[in-house]
Amino acid sequence: MAYTVQPTSIADVLILEPQVFGDDRGFFFESFNQQDFNLSTGCELSFVQDNHSRSSRGVLRGLHFQDPNPQGKLVRVTQGEVFDVVVDIRANSLTFGQWVGVNLSEDNKLQLWVPPGLAHGFLVLSEVAQFLYKTTDYWYPKQEKSLLWNDPELGIAWPLEGEPIMAKKDMQAQSFKDIKIEKGLA
Repeated sequence: MAYTVQPTSIADVLILEPQVFGDDRGFFFESFNQQDFNLSTGCELSFVQDNHSRSSRGVLRGLHFQDPNPQGKLVRVTQGEVFDVVVDIRANSLTFGQWVGVNLSEDNKLQLWVPPGLAHGFLVLSEVAQFLYKTTDYWYPKQEKSLLWNDPELGIAWPLEGEPIMAKKDMQAQSFKDIKIEKGLA
């Protein structure tokens, strides 16, 4: 098995720790193996797209989700460090409205599995971060939505120093209350 799996407080959101082989020359690890991923997570799915972003300290991307055609994401950091956040916005989930945050870095080599139907974002903690992720569906720009990163109803404890640097679309994101209304829960 290429991964050690750690559950989180949100059902199906998993921290994957790859088996890393290192010595004085450096290290080697299998960053992805479809068969091992399926066995480790209990998921039978495939990935259709790989994405790569580079961001500076203080950049906050998200909290993004796609509706319809939700994307599952397997995320990791190859340079620097981020605080990665997932919010459960699945109407039928016992953890609806809850969030989990995990530090992902080039040093810890952890990966996070974000199942389809959840909102996802991250804050860059290092000078620069390179963030890579695989998705289970294609990106459809007209279906992408953002959940307000600092919604008081969610109470996400971002490790911020000052105001984050954000895209306009993320600053104008919808509130959690709006999502509940869309799902017929408010």
